[in-house]
Amino acid sequence: MLKKLLIAVVLVGLIAAGGASWVYQQVKTLLEQPVTNQTEVLVKVQPGTSYRGLVNQLVRQDIIPASRWTRWAVRLEPELAHIKTGSYLIPNNGTLRDVLALIASGKEHQFAITLLEGDRFVDWLKQLADAPEVVHKTEGMSEAEIAKAIGADVRKLEGYLLPETYHYTAGTTDLELLKRAYNEMASVLDKAWQDRDASIPLKNRYEALIMASIIEKETAVDNERATVSSVFMNRLNKGMRLQTDPTVIYGLGDKYDGNIRRRDLRTPTPYNTYTIFGLPPTPIAMPSKASVLAAVRPDDSKYYYFVADGKGGHKFSKTLNEHNRAVRAYLRTLKKK
Repeated sequence: MLKKLLIAVVLVGLIAAGGASWVYQQVKTLLEQPVTNQTEVLVKVQPGTSYRGLVNQLVRQDIIPASRWTRWAVRLEPELAHIKTGSYLIPNNGTLRDVLALIASGKEHQFAITLLEGDRFVDWLKQLADAPEVVHKTEGMSEAEIAKAIGADVRKLEGYLLPETYHYTAGTTDLELLKRAYNEMASVLDKAWQDRDASIPLKNRYEALIMASIIEKETAVDNERATVSSVFMNRLNKGMRLQTDPTVIYGLGDKYDGNIRRRDLRTPTPYNTYTIFGLPPTPIAMPSKASVLAAVRPDDSKYYYFVADGKGGHKFSKTLNEHNRAVRAYLRTLKKK
């Protein structure tokens, strides 16, 4: 009798062990099963989400199939139950284990927005309005109100923000991104002004920012920036007007239709450097770090003029006669095209 009882206990144990092994294999197979989403999917895990709630969410978003074994996964691998609030981009080539491990890691998806040099503040606002997963706080705010909100003691933000690629997580506000760009430019400008050439005819950081914005609009060729800067410095030192077309365009505002006419050059605006002496009252664009550095450390040159060479760069001249010849050469290049 005792022998039969012992055999029965052993059999039950074997059956239980076999069952546990089978369950283990089922859960392991589930964890290694590929996700079912055909494209990348953004999953937003809200505060207070439980493991079961997360699993249900992943099923609803067609990332994993429904399975009775899913609830056992965290018993097999308890670390997968440590859910972190946030937004996660789920790839389409992973497994259930990969998905759960990503969400447990807390490594939220980083979006990116590239705010371009040479653009105006209004252009940046439009770009931010279209940026994915950005919370829009600036809607309905004036430029002065936006400036105050990001800690800038100015009324006009043109030029004060550094063009750069900024990374952010879902739920970041446009004001937070603008504040980062403002702080970055402040840092660049302060350092550049401290290291400036003391002989430049600029009175303060703001004038350097204005000059940088003009340089930015005049050339996108890196090795020309300091030369373009030298032309404007030479003209300022000589008491000559800057006579730069981008300032005319900025002064025209919405009236600019893509062409500058002779009457536009003669029409006074606060920004038209064909009619005013010195710098315009504000920057005319968002300058890059390279343009800021060129504004405070120009080349030592004798150039007073430059014109496009038709090859993507510019021809620099020391005299008006040389400049006129360069202009005629550029016009001939245009005709050939």
